[in-house]
Amino acid sequence: MKKKIIIIGSGIGGLGSAALLAKSGYNVTVIEKNATLGGRANIFEAEGYTFDMGPSWYLMPDVFEHYFKLLDEDISKHLDLVKLSPSYRVFFSNDKELPIVDIHSNLGKDLPLFEQLEPGITPKIREYLKRSGEQYEMAKDTFMYRNLGFSLDFLKWDVIKKGIELNPFQTMQSYLNKWFKSERVKKILEYTLVFLGSDPSKTPAMYNIMNAIDFNMGVYYPKGGIYEIVKALVTINKKHGTQFMTNSPVSKIIVKNKEATGVLLENGTVVEADLIISNADLWFTETHLLEKRQQTYPERYWEKAVLSPSAFIMYLGLDRELEILSHHNLRFGGDWKQNFKELFDTPKLPEDPSYYICKPTETDPDLSPPGTDNLFVLVPIPPGLTLSKTDMESYRQKILNLMKTDLDLPDIEDYIVFERSYWSDDFRRDYNAYKGTALGLAHTLKQTLKRPLNYSKKVKNLYYVGAGTSPGIGMPICLISAELVYKRIQKIKTSKPLESL
Repeated sequence: MKKKIIIIGSGIGGLGSAALLAKSGYNVTVIEKNATLGGRANIFEAEGYTFDMGPSWYLMPDVFEHYFKLLDEDISKHLDLVKLSPSYRVFFSNDKELPIVDIHSNLGKDLPLFEQLEPGITPKIREYLKRSGEQYEMAKDTFMYRNLGFSLDFLKWDVIKKGIELNPFQTMQSYLNKWFKSERVKKILEYTLVFLGSDPSKTPAMYNIMNAIDFNMGVYYPKGGIYEIVKALVTINKKHGTQFMTNSPVSKIIVKNKEATGVLLENGTVVEADLIISNADLWFTETHLLEKRQQTYPERYWEKAVLSPSAFIMYLGLDRELEILSHHNLRFGGDWKQNFKELFDTPKLPEDPSYYICKPTETDPDLSPPGTDNLFVLVPIPPGLTLSKTDMESYRQKILNLMKTDLDLPDIEDYIVFERSYWSDDFRRDYNAYKGTALGLAHTLKQTLKRPLNYSKKVKNLYYVGAGTSPGIGMPICLISAELVYKRIQKIKTSKPLESL
């Protein structure tokens, strides 16, 4: 008889692991608390506008291709991918000399800009990106697809040597300072850390591999929106027999004789299983779905953890098109370091925040009525803040005022015909996110080298997948996490990406 697996949560990691296991012959059921599948990669429609609610960047196309190939699927038959050019636009606040720049992820096109920002930089940026590319391939081949705690391979000299080459004990800030002088260049190379929810002064330099992903591979977009990835994973899952239960919050993981045997739903239904994988927020799984004696990561672990930021998000439907914006747009605050202090060290709503605007209608006009745009505006804010309605209204106005100046659009409020806001409490409500964090655990040095394991040390047959466990944050990384938990269950010990199931 096929072994039964329950997967709690239908984020990218949950759907990814479900497809791998269902294809391999397991009887898989995905249980989702919300009405729609996808976790943070959610979607909604309103008044003719379609909004991706969470992730908006399609990076690491090689990881996506590898994952779909494992399932014997041609990714091009599921996703219509467009390579963006420019990849993104950067707005430097209060910079009269060069307030707006475009990055193309094409060194031939980008070198003149870098030379303008830092004369003589060409040989350095070429060498920097060459090394980043080599380190990215090394990381994929040695560390990213390796299950922590599964073997003693880390003690082998060749593995240790490769680990040292990844600069694990330098920070991104100190590493970039050795290469470049221009603060604007360094900001462009550091912005990807926002996706990891980390401060450059505390993030290991090994994450310079993100620059190789950005500049050597480019930024893509699946026509129809990011939710097309979720739809593709659901289609593949159904092909292999995965069952789905939505609107079904789990209240408890049932444990008998230290072994997970099923889940209890909030409506009182018991669903039995041989194995359980939780793609729910790891804090919530550990501290709410398990009893104290069953917790590998109890409350005291989370009290000491460094969290990634939460976010204030505005979903805006406009009555016209905005030519000044590209598909992806980044506004860098004037005092970069102060912004990170306000996010991590002395938590408060940032005074001069860096923020991000996605205008998917630049590439995909069908997402809004003809002649209009929709915007996804994201401002990183500290997790755990208690905000009043007045605080939120005031900060919303602050961001709109910044947009008026930064984008030279003094009448932008008059263009808004639909608006929805999303705050920390929404992340708590929809995703059981600890302190309303948008991403989970930040990628500090300690939390990179010692990410929570993808299995319970206290409960047999209980596993974890997604951003809360290894390797970490991001859609492609969660697909790697899905492969790692598949390896763990199948007792596959290779550190390399699988060639087949």
